[in-house]
Amino acid sequence: MQSFSTQEIFLPSPTLSAVALGPLTIRFYALCILAGIAVGTWLTVRRLKARGGTSSQALDIVMWAVPFGIVGGRLYHVITDNQLYFGPGKDPWGALRIWEGGLGIWGAVALGLVGAAIGARRAGVPFAAFADAAAPGLLLAQALGRWGNWFNNEIYGAPTDLPWKLQIHTMDPTTGQAVTTPEGTPEVIGYFQPTFLYESLWCLAAAALLIFLDRKYTLGAGAVFSLYIVFYTAGRFAFELMRSDEANTILGARVNTWVAGVVFIAGLAFFQQLRSRTRSKVETNGTLPDPAR
Repeated sequence: MQSFSTQEIFLPSPTLSAVALGPLTIRFYALCILAGIAVGTWLTVRRLKARGGTSSQALDIVMWAVPFGIVGGRLYHVITDNQLYFGPGKDPWGALRIWEGGLGIWGAVALGLVGAAIGARRAGVPFAAFADAAAPGLLLAQALGRWGNWFNNEIYGAPTDLPWKLQIHTMDPTTGQAVTTPEGTPEVIGYFQPTFLYESLWCLAAAALLIFLDRKYTLGAGAVFSLYIVFYTAGRFAFELMRSDEANTILGARVNTWVAGVVFIAGLAFFQQLRSRTRSKVETNGTLPDPAR
């Protein structure tokens, strides 16, 4: 009877991250981001309606938040990893090729909140009501978006021999295919902790916990979003400590580790301040028709 060792067991990574349809190249990373936006929007609409809003109000705000978030995410990535695009032998235009990957969640959330604030004001919705409604949807969007990193063979941890180790290939971002060896097989870098998967599962669990807590307790306006910050950054801090892919550091720690720690503390402070306030809701004068229903 043939025996198997743990070295023979691993999680595979794709050797293809894009397909060409004539002149159009479809990046799987972008499809994961779009899937996350769609699912997150669906849940946000449902939750804002439960708070007294309408589908059209929710969608109007999302239409502001998403573009701002994408721009913010890209700006954060380019600023914190500027060595990838600027300097001798680098291509500055690559900073604009967002479809090749590279979005920083910190910038996406920060600028996305600015867009949401603009949209909420125009839609007549209290900003806290929308933020609380959107918090679990944000986590679902992030959970799905992380699978784009799987297609790109990125966001991985330290080398490991665990049965669920992740096989990583050398990818060519211009073709969206794995680099091949002289024998014609995909070039394997090694086997690593699947931190993208850990974060995806963490986001799913955090989203479920947020929904449960929001239903069980009367949390003050803005408190649900504060808990989103606390839950996400707690996990992100741990996962950043596990990562081994190249990144800029400050005092020996990755930039994102510092950011996660600081934002975690801020989230806790906000939650303590906001949890006893009145629950967020959308005030309406009478019953408003919902054109998007």
